[in-house]
Amino acid sequence: MMQTRFKKGAKIFDIVITAVAGMVSVGVMLYGIAHFGLAEAWPELVLNMFYIACLVMIWMYFFNSPHITTQQFNYWCSISVGMTVLLRDILFAPPLAYYGLHLACLTLSVLLLCALTFFYARKNWKSYTKRNLWLICIIDMIIAALYNLDIYLEPTSEYTNYMLTEIWIRPTITYGLVACFVTEVETARK
Repeated sequence: MMQTRFKKGAKIFDIVITAVAGMVSVGVMLYGIAHFGLAEAWPELVLNMFYIACLVMIWMYFFNSPHITTQQFNYWCSISVGMTVLLRDILFAPPLAYYGLHLACLTLSVLLLCALTFFYARKNWKSYTKRNLWLICIIDMIIAALYNLDIYLEPTSEYTNYMLTEIWIRPTITYGLVACFVTEVETARK
């Protein structure tokens, strides 16, 4: 029987909810790609590859797999999330209804990318505080909320439900990653 890395029920609940919500969201997006066609939805497929990689690493980390160390988990998950920020929110940012929303999302995305870069570039990443870690998740949730607001300000279309799902995948995964990182920070300080 496989041993889980976490023993506290609340921590196990955080990771399981993250993984299940992430898998359902990625499944919905893969269905959307099949529905709309690869020619139209190929960027979502690229983003979903990074999301799937994060979910696989979360499960490997959760079940204490010998194939992934804590350092590898932190590094590769930070890289994967950073790539989605760079691709979806900076390089290929979606056009938003209002320039102010676009500018706010772009600024927060650059801030999030800098925070992730600072986090995984540190040699002593366990010295990161809980506040620093939760800041990453909070920035990502604010970006998602602003995108969500923009979608509600624009006329709805057949893409609306898929866009709403895609917007919240990354904050869900970021929440799970931060929950794992916080555990490592707590362990390092004991």
